[in-house]
Amino acid sequence: MMTEFFNYTLNGALLGLLYALVAMGFVVIYRASKVFNMAVGEMIVLGAFLLWWAIQSRGMHPALGIGVALLIAVVVGLLIERLLFRRLIGESVFSMIMVTIGLLILMRGLVLVIWGPQERQFPAIFPLAPLIVFDMIVPRSLAAGGVIAVLAALGLHWFFNHSRSGLAMSAVAEDHQIALSMGISVRRSIAFAWALGGVLSVVTAMVYLSGKSLTFLSSEIGFAALPVALLAGLESIAGLLLAGLIVGIVQGLTSAYIDPLIGGNAAAVVPYIFMLVVLVVRPTGMFGWKRIERV
Repeated sequence: MMTEFFNYTLNGALLGLLYALVAMGFVVIYRASKVFNMAVGEMIVLGAFLLWWAIQSRGMHPALGIGVALLIAVVVGLLIERLLFRRLIGESVFSMIMVTIGLLILMRGLVLVIWGPQERQFPAIFPLAPLIVFDMIVPRSLAAGGVIAVLAALGLHWFFNHSRSGLAMSAVAEDHQIALSMGISVRRSIAFAWALGGVLSVVTAMVYLSGKSLTFLSSEIGFAALPVALLAGLESIAGLLLAGLIVGIVQGLTSAYIDPLIGGNAAAVVPYIFMLVVLVVRPTGMFGWKRIERV
């Protein structure tokens, strides 16, 4: 009985770290541009189809296919910034959010036009055989994803808080005009954030879909990770790990013990309820920045 409990807890924690990896797509772009990117899920699907095209359709070696997909994803991120968001520098946050909603619809449409709605088998980037540790069964893709999420969070936390470029990106997010007056290139900072978002989308796709079916509906992972991003606070990279663990473990235990009792899918709802309760108490999230504004 205890082994079963620990198994559900461990797999829930690893699922939460996957959510944290997805949520980094929200936070990286927000930290650089104050834009809440609603199209994170679609960017992951695009990255997944690029991987499928390179490895399955073109027969490239997985290492080469991953490199090609990363390069194309970076170019796509730069194009999004150049064609859409560069023109919106200095505009209201609401305007930028509406553009990301339009981007969501556009990217989903492009995926459907180019690859169609049918399911495809995503290449097995990680071995399909699970890890067995003390009678606990763990998917290798989730285990690898947990390690990648921790390393990515540590790297991005250092970048935003200690590197010159990362601090400049944070200044851009605070106020475009003030950043410009300080000699910071707003365009370069936002472009780099979107390029980094493209890289994260490909990495997340490898973890999330390795050996699974791929369709345009796979983008739902973006909304599934939304509670993690809001719970941690949109400025916190390291806080995503704790938020992801909380959401993943609660969801895993709910699925194991509550859903069979009620015959429903409470696990899909509990993270959002938990998120709303926390945000009512602390609207900026657990680790978000508190701001004092003069009126």
